[in-house]
Amino acid sequence: MTTVAGTSVRRSTAATRTSVLQRPLASYYLVLVSTGLLLAIGFVMVLSASSVRAYATYGNSYAIALKQGIFIGVGLLALFVAARVPAPVWRKLGAPLLLVSIALLVVVLIPGVGRNVDGATRWIALPGGFNLQPSELAKLGVALWGADLLVRKRKLLGDWKHLLIPLVPVTGLVTVLVMLEPDMGTTIVVTSILMSLLWVVGAPGRVFGGLLVGALSLGLVMAVAEPYRLARIVGFLDPCAAHMRLDRGFQACQGLMALDAGGWFGLGLGAGREKWAGGLPNPYTDYVFAIVGEELGLLGTLTVLLLFTILTYAGVRIAKRTTDPFSRLAASAITIWIAVQALVNIGTVVGLVPITGIPLPLISFGGSALISTLLSVGMLLSFARNEPGAQQALAARHGRVRTLLTRRSPAPTSVPRQRSRSSAPARRPVSRKR
Repeated sequence: MTTVAGTSVRRSTAATRTSVLQRPLASYYLVLVSTGLLLAIGFVMVLSASSVRAYATYGNSYAIALKQGIFIGVGLLALFVAARVPAPVWRKLGAPLLLVSIALLVVVLIPGVGRNVDGATRWIALPGGFNLQPSELAKLGVALWGADLLVRKRKLLGDWKHLLIPLVPVTGLVTVLVMLEPDMGTTIVVTSILMSLLWVVGAPGRVFGGLLVGALSLGLVMAVAEPYRLARIVGFLDPCAAHMRLDRGFQACQGLMALDAGGWFGLGLGAGREKWAGGLPNPYTDYVFAIVGEELGLLGTLTVLLLFTILTYAGVRIAKRTTDPFSRLAASAITIWIAVQALVNIGTVVGLVPITGIPLPLISFGGSALISTLLSVGMLLSFARNEPGAQQALAARHGRVRTLLTRRSPAPTSVPRQRSRSSAPARRPVSRKR
């Protein structure tokens, strides 16, 4: 009898767990929670990793973290607005955003306009000490415009010419402009957006395979064409070798040393050593994951990986559950963008990928990357709000909240007042007979 009862309890628990993921707003909350936790971890790690450099540069240990806080505030506002923008509006924004981003990619290459940092010209200086990185807008522009283009041509996609033109040439133009900066990491991400669009729309295997082989071959050629990229590949093979440790392999070797020093549970928040002078060159930007491993240990790095896995799962879930073809393509492209960028950054830090100079989404310091990523996450939330049954669930939730806010306490029971002697009517004197 006890066994039967225990079995029924386990079955009911499993059914409850399954039903939670089958709820209409499950994707919405998975995206919201995972993004919020990644943002919180990122802000804390940027504060810790940048404190030494901020004090040495600005005389204030919190200067860089405060700037990151401003980026997070603007990004959350963009997320809030984007989550309420319907899919048809996003479709209309795709082409204008792509044109603006291409124009800015050309402007950033003009001598005297683009800001050069460590040999790369990727930013346009803005007032107040802020910078705009056009390649971050280009990712979103390619995702939106490509999704809209394929939906409009869906009846012609059986012909490979209509499938590839003008999607592949325009995306190729964007990647060429990005490579001229140069920015190999963003080129990889933009190419992954293109491949995800073609995969989801159902490109034939020979066409998809040919493009993939061509992209890999071109990437290999570009990697060995420039001496500094070739040196990075050679340094990647053994970054801690004696002849590489103080040259091209220095950053990669210091990152591995940071992860090794962290062990299982880390040295403690704020106790990292690689953020000090002589340590990692970019402890709060491209290599912030190494500081996570050093201060929070393997437990911290696995937590970050788990949160990115949840975010990726939620994005794929949104793409599968939506009934709108544009939302399916755009959600797939955005999800692949975030997942590939995270994998490339983490792979670089742990020594599986040569250094490409790409930030870790939602965690690394940077305004353009963070705001554009949060804007894209807001778009995922917008698509999740339109999953089957989601609008009804939202309306029911708002109704419950409205009921709680407008509920009034019951009126007190009226108690008859006792008239005071002063207010009682005066009695007439009773005349007595003598």
